[in-house]
Amino acid sequence: MSVLEAIIIAIVEGITEFLPISSTGHMIITQKILGMESNEFIKAFTVNIQFGAILSVIVLYRKRFFQSLDFYYKLAVACLPLILAFLLDKWIDMMLESVVVVAIALLVGGVILLFVDKWFKADEDGAEQPMTYKNAFLIGLIQIISVIPGVSRSAATIIGGMSQKLTRKRAAEFSFFLAVPTMFAASAFKLLEQYKTFQPEHIHILAIGNVVAFIVAMIAIKSFIAFLTRHGFKLFGYYRIALGALILILLALGYDLSMA
Repeated sequence: MSVLEAIIIAIVEGITEFLPISSTGHMIITQKILGMESNEFIKAFTVNIQFGAILSVIVLYRKRFFQSLDFYYKLAVACLPLILAFLLDKWIDMMLESVVVVAIALLVGGVILLFVDKWFKADEDGAEQPMTYKNAFLIGLIQIISVIPGVSRSAATIIGGMSQKLTRKRAAEFSFFLAVPTMFAASAFKLLEQYKTFQPEHIHILAIGNVVAFIVAMIAIKSFIAFLTRHGFKLFGYYRIALGALILILLALGYDLSMA
């Protein structure tokens, strides 16, 4: 992986990580467009540049992130279902090489986003309902679906929050907060698993990727919250459907989109 490739992928990560369009799916597609062959370092890179995105949440929401112990207890409860994700690590790695899985997940998720605002209506201007431990656990449970590339962790957790009567904005913000322990755990696990195989240039590339992902994610989060509050999810749904359909059409026409 070259420095330029790392920067491009990090930009894609920063833009898409907190949008309901699947950062993993977009990074897989980007790797294919760049002509990159999948290997263990590239897989580790796409997971570990999430550290930069995590830091953007902590910086942007520093006043709200460092709050009561009750807030952290609820985040911990929401993270409990992640144990299952770690048990599925090898299966997830295999799916990370499949553009077909990404395309189907984008399509299905896109259709859901077209209707989610009607399915889970909340009073966007009214008083917020308090977050309960049950709410937090159910959101965390729904998050497990996002281990499938193309589903989107952000989409799963925001929809999960809306299903628990949270407003779009509050559901999105809880999704951001939940991303910190979730993505930290996934990134740390992958780093500990792979760091012995890293070469000196790998560390350099990871550092650059994380810095770029941090800067881009800061901008993306601010823009996303403003757009989501005003317009909802439909545009993201149409985008996902169009992209998923395009991938399947290209596959049907015989284009080689495999990551091998």
